[in-house]
Amino acid sequence: MTGLIDTHCHLDRLDDVPAALALAKEHGLSGMTTIGTRLSRAQTQIDLTRFDTPDLRVWCAIGTHPDHVDEETLPDVATIERLAEPEGVIGIGESGLDYLHGALPVRAAQAESFRVHIAAARKTGLPLVIHAREADDDVAAILRDEHGKGAFPFLLHCFASGMDLAQAAIELGGYISFSGLLTFPKCETIREVARAMPQDRLLVETDSPFLAPVPKRGKPNTPGYVAYTAARLAQERDLEIEALTDLTTANFYTLFRRAA
Repeated sequence: MTGLIDTHCHLDRLDDVPAALALAKEHGLSGMTTIGTRLSRAQTQIDLTRFDTPDLRVWCAIGTHPDHVDEETLPDVATIERLAEPEGVIGIGESGLDYLHGALPVRAAQAESFRVHIAAARKTGLPLVIHAREADDDVAAILRDEHGKGAFPFLLHCFASGMDLAQAAIELGGYISFSGLLTFPKCETIREVARAMPQDRLLVETDSPFLAPVPKRGKPNTPGYVAYTAARLAQERDLEIEALTDLTTANFYTLFRRAA
């Protein structure tokens, strides 16, 4: 398969999944990963893989988003490992740190949950999908500390941070996924990172239904719109869109090995 893959979307948040899948095909996608935000609802993501077809793959990841750690029981590694057994589950997450929404009292719980998800990624070999928002230093510190206990695959999704975190991730073997933010006029720092990263660590996503890229900004996002982000990334990297598609799709299958 050589079509674009939307590395990160939330199909459970879309009003009409079949319509979104049809539009994804129109835009030349070959697959997408729907991402979990609460482990207690992991089955919702797993059930969405029923839309998987040979010409448009649908996979999922399961985990608890940092915004919801105070609504969920702290998981243990064994529980995540069990929930990740179904074939359609190809990743752990999303998990991480969010200091925009996470007030001081909840940040310790975010870090604890983040470390449990890392341990599960290490144990299962499934990539960890990391949410990092206004917490660059602490995300980098936890990644370095946990990497010292043993390597684990991961990517920073919807990259919205600075060069220091991006470089830390690359040094630890991680990947960087760019969303519609890459196309926003005021996001030059993100474009700078996109130009600087090694080509074998680049991925693209929508994070739909959020962050629709230019020229769809202000409208509900949908997986097919990853084509606009990919086009902008190709421009920033001075690549033809076909080359960028082949590159990011190959990177996806290198990272998400269970999807291959």
